This record gives sequence, C-alpha cells and structure tokens, in this order.
Amino acid sequence: MRPHLLPLTAAAAVLALLPSAAAAAAGSAGSGSAASGFTITDPRIKESSGLAASRIHPGVYWTHNDSDDGPYVYAVDSATGKTVARITLTGIGTPRDIEGISLGPDGRLYVGDIGDNRGGSWNHVWIYRFAEPKTLRDATLKAEQFTVKYADGPRNAEALMVHPVTGRVYIASKDEKAGGLYEGPEALSASGTNTFRRIGDVPWVTDGAFSPDGGRLALRGYLWARTYPWKDGRPAGDGEAVAAPWQGQAESVTYTADGTTLMFGAEGANSRVVAVPVAPAAKPSPSSSGSGPGSGSGSAAPDPSAGAPAAPDGGSFTKGALVLVAALTLTLAAKRLLRRRPKP
Repeated sequence: MRPHLLPLTAAAAVLALLPSAAAAAAGSAGSGSAASGFTITDPRIKESSGLAASRIHPGVYWTHNDSDDGPYVYAVDSATGKTVARITLTGIGTPRDIEGISLGPDGRLYVGDIGDNRGGSWNHVWIYRFAEPKTLRDATLKAEQFTVKYADGPRNAEALMVHPVTGRVYIASKDEKAGGLYEGPEALSASGTNTFRRIGDVPWVTDGAFSPDGGRLALRGYLWARTYPWKDGRPAGDGEAVAAPWQGQAESVTYTADGTTLMFGAEGANSRVVAVPVAPAAKPSPSSSGSGPGSGSGSAAPDPSAGAPAAPDGGSFTKGALVLVAALTLTLAAKRLLRRRPKP
C-alpha cells in the first residue's frame, strides 16, 4: 500500500465503526421537497461546499464544488435534486478553492474563493459577484472579481455571508483555536484591495448564513450549529444551539427563502441536504442590521460543544463525537494529501 493512501484507509476504517443510526440520521428527513430536504443527484457535484437559497426561483438552491472544478456554480431544484442550470463565470482568474456562496440584497450572488488548505499562505483571496439569472439554463456570465486581504494576515476560511439588508460581506475563518469573524468594507471595490477586519471570535466554522430578514446569523461546524441574534452589526450573546445533522464532511448551511428552516449540506457524491426547522427571527430593529465599521469585539460561541447535536439514538453524544472527530481528522488529512497542489 502506498504511504499517501494510509490516512484515507484509516479514515474509512474509523467511519465503519460509527453506529448505523448515525448514517441514517442524515437521510431520515425524507425526500423530494425543500421542507424535507433533498439529495443532490448531479454527478458533477462531488464536493458541495456552500448553499444559497434563490429568492426568485422557489425551491432552487445555488451550490458549487470545492477546489479542482473550475469557475462553475450550479442551481439545484430541491423538488427533484437535479441541476437546472450550470453557470460558467468569465472575467475572473482561475479559482483556487471556492468555499462559500451567498445572495446579496441586490439580487447578486457572491462566491467566496477563500479556502486555503496550505495553512493560510495566500497573501490574498477573491470574491466573485454576478447577478442571479432570471432564467434557469446553462449559461456563461461575466462576474466581477474582488481582491480580499485580512487586516491581521492570511488565513483559511470556508464561510462567506452577505447581510440581506446592508449588503455588507462577512467571512468566518476556520481555525480550531483562533477562528474569527471578519467584516468587509461598506462596499466592495473591484479596483483595489478590500481589507476585512476581525470583529469577533468564532469556533471551527465550515459555513454560515444570515436569516432572510437579517435578524440572525447561523454558523455551523462539523459537529455543531448555532444561531445568533444580529445586533449593531455584530452577533450578540452565546446564541442558540441547533440540532445539526450528522453529515461527516459537513460544509454548508443556508436558510430557506422564508427563514423558517436551515438547510444543511455536505460534500460527497449524491450528498444529502437536510432540513432543520428553526424559530423565525424577530424583526430586527434599525440598529440590528447595522454595518458599523469598526473593529470592535463581537461575541460568538466560545464553546462549539454547546451546540453539538445529540447522538442519533438519544444517548450520550461524547463517545460518538470522539469517533467522528477522529474520522474527520483522518479524512481531512487524506484529502489534503491527495488534493492537487493549487496553482498560485
């Protein structure tokens, strides 16, 4: 056996030890509708790493692959799980590691080429923006490209969120001990560098999304999810735990267009998108959707285990979580080893 295959084999062995109920939980939400989740059937979508609910096409969700795919964004119909449009972006460079997607208040989709599996070595990353097409069909669309840097240096990130009222863009970095929530400038500039400044601490985040009214921010990791009241341009308090499903390589989350449900997605062929109902956000006060410039300190979940889901059989979470954490660690290590080195 070749040495670089050892982590992958070990991961498979550990995953096989997980209770069958855990695997069933991710698919137990039913099929065929947005209310009960859906399965992405397009064989081209093997690493779905972001989700965004369309506002003009009911039941349609935008997604994209992780790295090594190209400048593509897919529209998936939740009623069938089939792709109804693949958009090819032009006017941009070669994507390195697309990790997030979000819909702005102006009807434009923001795509975050913000991943950095080399441990935060890129001195800049990119955001692409294009108008959500009114007609769903395969098309080639010109996108704007924005250069992004962080005020406190390069880092890996997988979560891109656009506030649905102010249009301000936020990024959550992915770090086990020092993850941060970063705020972009009031308006992105295509002609210069856009500096994102840290406004709060977050745990290990793989994706995030604002509620449609802008009153709450949802963040997820591999083993947890929480929603936070959004006040004065910051997440407030410790938030509320959400029963996130068990999904292995859990990399995406978005609200449904009506804000009543969170849709959780994962990487993998024929991946399942699981629907979890949530309490609707209270209508925000004028200051709750604020775009306060600053670099003040925000408050997000300091303890990701507080939002971890219960074990599928209703028993103790700890043992299953330890096994899943080990499996995920090995799987991610294998993925980094097997992934083609990104182009500079």
